[in-house]
Amino acid sequence: MAAGLTMARPEKKRSATFWQDTLRGYLFILPVVLGLLIWTFGPMIASAYFSLTDYRIISDPEFVGFQNYVDLFQDKAFFQSLSVTIRFGLMFVILSQIVGLAIAVLLTQKVRGLTVFRTFFYLPIIVPAAASAVLWKYLYNKDYGPINGVLNGFGLSSVNWLGSPESALFALVLMAVWSGAVTTIIYVAGLQHIPEELLDSAKIDGANAFQRFFFVTIPMLSPTIFFNVVTGVIGAFQFFVPAFIMTEGGPVKATYFYNYNLYEKAFKWLEMGYASAMAWALFSIIIVLTLMIFRSSPLWVYYEGETR
Repeated sequence: MAAGLTMARPEKKRSATFWQDTLRGYLFILPVVLGLLIWTFGPMIASAYFSLTDYRIISDPEFVGFQNYVDLFQDKAFFQSLSVTIRFGLMFVILSQIVGLAIAVLLTQKVRGLTVFRTFFYLPIIVPAAASAVLWKYLYNKDYGPINGVLNGFGLSSVNWLGSPESALFALVLMAVWSGAVTTIIYVAGLQHIPEELLDSAKIDGANAFQRFFFVTIPMLSPTIFFNVVTGVIGAFQFFVPAFIMTEGGPVKATYFYNYNLYEKAFKWLEMGYASAMAWALFSIIIVLTLMIFRSSPLWVYYEGETR
């Protein structure tokens, strides 16, 4: 063959139904694409524009630039609601990981009736958030709630769970942890993928149950912990329904969450422009926190025994 000459590749012939198959594929994904464009990206673009305006629904939006964002840093309610949300997030993320992992460990034990227990712990997921909030409001009732009934049965005094600034936020944390069955399920899946050989080797080397858990199980489970922490932080900053139904931001704004503040600005005071700015500020906060967790992951997340 002469130098510099290459053999021409034979052209691939398209099947007779190529265009029909392509069109059919696009038609199948069209509902999802339209849903994202109309119900997700469309409202995001609109809110980004409204965040730069003074928009009160009953009047046309008036462009004000970044004034709404400047006003955020002069608004005491903004910082108060952000503080409540951050304190809730810290308690929720820590407790949900500890409780979720503990339950997951129990649900991976080889005992009789395990499927029944797994179904029982999965039930909080299928209960609607509004119905769950109404149920817990009854459970926390100071006068006739079952929780105080149990405390009284042990000779303890009743606790004004939702009516006291000292206990209201923690009461919502407990409720949120109870409804975090997804965290438990993910931990169960992570535990089931830990090689038994590693645990058996550690046992042969003389490691007891606690040593095997902290020096083998936890490092191997660190990618799962990483995922649950990220989703837990995002979920904590989106907390709204229980505070809206159970406490309405009280008492004394002890449960005045960021999203509840945003809801009031948008639908009670009709300050849609300011509320849109709050929404984008929340989006920015979540992005920053998520990136911080990602940046910290090489220090404690292990993949195949190696630091990320």
